[in-house]
Amino acid sequence: MDERESSRKVAVLRALAHPVRLRMLSLLTGTAMSAAEVARELDLTHANASYHLRVLADAGELVVDGEEKIRGGVAKRYRYPHEREGHPPEGEPTADHGPGGSLGDPDVGRHEEVLFLRATATDLERRVLAAAPRRWSSDLEGWVPPETWERAQELLREASRLLHDANRPPRTPGTVHVSATAWAMTLDAHDGPSADRPADPPADPSEERA
Repeated sequence: MDERESSRKVAVLRALAHPVRLRMLSLLTGTAMSAAEVARELDLTHANASYHLRVLADAGELVVDGEEKIRGGVAKRYRYPHEREGHPPEGEPTADHGPGGSLGDPDVGRHEEVLFLRATATDLERRVLAAAPRRWSSDLEGWVPPETWERAQELLREASRLLHDANRPPRTPGTVHVSATAWAMTLDAHDGPSADRPADPPADPSEERA
């Protein structure tokens, strides 16, 4: 892996390490919106929404999917290209390219990983507090046969594709508001209670633009 590709992966993870940007990726899955529309939906200022959208677009996590004329100019409409998940760029063997797909990559530092995980946890807390009484959760750290692990990953990917492909704009008639998050990974066989905890990452300057 050359230095340029390593820097790109770090930049992507840093761009994703903000709960507002993670909400934007969900919002823009299956639909394209302008900064003004995103701002209204997420209760942000237009300037704040534009800033976060540019960060995600510059990192390659959003694509421009059309433009619309507005008073005084043209507004870009952004979309999250979820359909590329599981289809790495040509010449790159990485299997997962969704948000956080670079976690565990040797080219990505622990600080960037921790920042991303904390942003995810922050947004999960918001979702749980807003959840309806009927919910389902699951958690396991254990040891299973390799074929069981492979099958579990296939099912998780299938569920992810199913939900992403069916996602619609907020409050579309005939839809329900849902949240689904999955983390699946193999662990170091020698990892145990004495494993060193990564040092706290430096503060993300963009957090001032909450």
